[in-house]
Amino acid sequence: MAQVGVVRPMRADARRNYERLVREATKAFAEKGASASLDDIAKRAGVGSGTLYRHFPTREALMEAVYLEQFEAIGERARTLRAEQPPGEALFTWLGELAEQLVRVRALKALLSAAVAEGSAPVVAQCGEVLKAEAAALLDAAQAAGEIRADLTHLELLRLNHAVVGAAELAGEGPKDVGRYQRLMLEGLRPRA
Repeated sequence: MAQVGVVRPMRADARRNYERLVREATKAFAEKGASASLDDIAKRAGVGSGTLYRHFPTREALMEAVYLEQFEAIGERARTLRAEQPPGEALFTWLGELAEQLVRVRALKALLSAAVAEGSAPVVAQCGEVLKAEAAALLDAAQAAGEIRADLTHLELLRLNHAVVGAAELAGEGPKDVGRYQRLMLEGLRPRA
């Protein structure tokens, strides 16, 4: 009799299929956004649709698997910058890198919106907590150093950064434009003399 609640490790072939699906989904979501065809992802990974759905019963489950690791890397980057750069510079560098990544990986922008919203799915909420915690830590340090206006919250900061990405996308030139919009926004965040 099997024990209830015991999670067995994946067989080697199942693990390979899982990894191929995540790798191909990462590429597909980067190219086509959140609406990338799941059947196409399965074909690119060399598996059937049934295998995809056994591992990922919904599109959201697949997106979560793809982007959870990316959000952890975004959080780690914030911690590294905090340790290596002055507070304002660390914040601005992190926001710029985050914006560029959101422009490059279109589906990440949709997941970021969900991650910052209330009532998100548990994994999406976990991504949001990483992002919000690191944004708050960077912002608090920059505000304490007098490099950022004191009346800004970390959620406002993330929403403004998200808006910058939207403006760059509307301009139609992608990552190239995001830097200019970013600089304009960041100048407005500095305290008034």
